[in-house]
Amino acid sequence: MNDHGLAYFEDYQPGASYECGTVSLDEASIITFAKDFDPQPMHVDPAAAAASPFGGLIASGWHTAAVVMRLLVQNYLSIEASLGSPGIDEIRWPYPVRPGDTLRVRATVLEARRSLSKPDRGIIKTLIEAVNDDGRTVMRATAINFMLVRPEQDTRGCPPSVGRPKRGGG
Repeated sequence: MNDHGLAYFEDYQPGASYECGTVSLDEASIITFAKDFDPQPMHVDPAAAAASPFGGLIASGWHTAAVVMRLLVQNYLSIEASLGSPGIDEIRWPYPVRPGDTLRVRATVLEARRSLSKPDRGIIKTLIEAVNDDGRTVMRATAINFMLVRPEQDTRGCPPSVGRPKRGGG
């Protein structure tokens, strides 16, 4: 269970929003990430970035997505129930992330429905937003996640396979 009390599918209610923390990016981390994963001049070369339409160094959108994901894992996705994701429906970076920016991340449950083919899980659709210090949205994504449903309890409060008498002979 995370700090928001989210443990299983049933805990993710449509309309509920959760603050997932903050993260700051500095010039060194922006350049290091970009050198490894997105080596475009506006991400790795401050002089070239200054002459670009961005007017200075900016973080790769994939760097932004990675640090946002870390906060989602720490503060939104359930360790007990998360079964991964089939993908992102949409991701946008409407405003660049610059060195020194601190991003605030929020997750809002858009939809929650039980799986028709796998009754042990549900499907969550989440709006993910990252906002900088100036209140500008720097990332917006719509993600899909699979979550286990809460295990059924018997009348004694035991999980289904614990403490029940065995059926059959003897």
